[in-house]
Amino acid sequence: MADSAHHHAESHYFSNEPPPKDIKVTITLAREFIHRHGDESRRVVLVTSGGTTVPLETNTVRYIDNFSAGTRGATSAEYFLQHGYAVIFLHRQFSLLPFSRHYSHNTRSFLDFMVEEDGRVVVDGQHQEDMRDVLRQYTQVKREGRLLILSFVTITEYLWDLREVAKLMRPLGPKAMFYLAAAVSDFFVPQDRMVEHKIQSNEEFSANSGGDGEVQPPSARTEGRKLVIDLEPVPKFLKQLVDGWAPEGMIVSFKLETDPSILVKKAQYSLEKYAHHLVIGNLLMTRKWEVVFVSTWEAEKWIRVPQHRRTKSFSGVLSLVGSADMSRKADEADKALRNDHTVPQGQPAVEIESLIIPEIEEMHTRYIKETEEKPAA
Repeated sequence: MADSAHHHAESHYFSNEPPPKDIKVTITLAREFIHRHGDESRRVVLVTSGGTTVPLETNTVRYIDNFSAGTRGATSAEYFLQHGYAVIFLHRQFSLLPFSRHYSHNTRSFLDFMVEEDGRVVVDGQHQEDMRDVLRQYTQVKREGRLLILSFVTITEYLWDLREVAKLMRPLGPKAMFYLAAAVSDFFVPQDRMVEHKIQSNEEFSANSGGDGEVQPPSARTEGRKLVIDLEPVPKFLKQLVDGWAPEGMIVSFKLETDPSILVKKAQYSLEKYAHHLVIGNLLMTRKWEVVFVSTWEAEKWIRVPQHRRTKSFSGVLSLVGSADMSRKADEADKALRNDHTVPQGQPAVEIESLIIPEIEEMHTRYIKETEEKPAA
């Protein structure tokens, strides 16, 4: 009964929500990439990254967005590449990208890394070594053809891309992995309830949006001087990914919370409900420093960056999206970190993804072995 309901939800959603305009190009690029690396018996991971938008109009001016700069996904993709994977990087357009992320800071322009010498533009001397190392890594990956970058903007574009790429990865069996780090919208505006043009804020210019008989009013509409938004839940497609789209692939999902008392419970609930392989739980305030693995193989396992090797600040981002109390706590944590846990000279800050990915690679190796040793049904 549950499987039938999931299948019906999938069929209804994709029958009513139009595919991205570039879906054929996406499929062509992904098919060639997957076939090439499959023929070489290389592991392929689909990394999703960044937030999805929920348009409120067909000719979109206004939309609801999900908070994510794509840091986790872009950073993880680099470490997957270092560990020999071929990476399909499905990211929110204009969010952070592997390699270029090092020079895409919100508070700094890439031009700050450049200087002019004798009429030529060169990298500033203090950044030469780091930028050379990043460039060499990128050049090698590009030469080997191990990184395919695809993009989405809306929740519907993301789900169409995820489904089509997952189906193409199905022949890879257990050598396929899905690392679902994107911040995916839980609610959306169905196509048949979306207004065509920009929602007007002036009553004099607002079209009559009231329902008539059994016809539902638009999901986003003005009523008097108020903007009313009536969203519908996005169907939960993780179960379809597990059971239908790529049933032998290893699937890693994320659970972000702000309440530490429920983090592990929510991760365990997700793992049991969708019957996949690993949920990585993290708290909004400490996500750069610690995560918890909840998996089918072992009890919960915390991964932490040592205090003296942590990056210094991310409260500036939190202050844009969190409560005043959360921002205050983040500021206090940053201040304490700067005062008490400065990184010793010669010991650079550690990105937690550099600890996460080797653990996942080990799990993937175990999963491939277990899957291949299973007797044929």
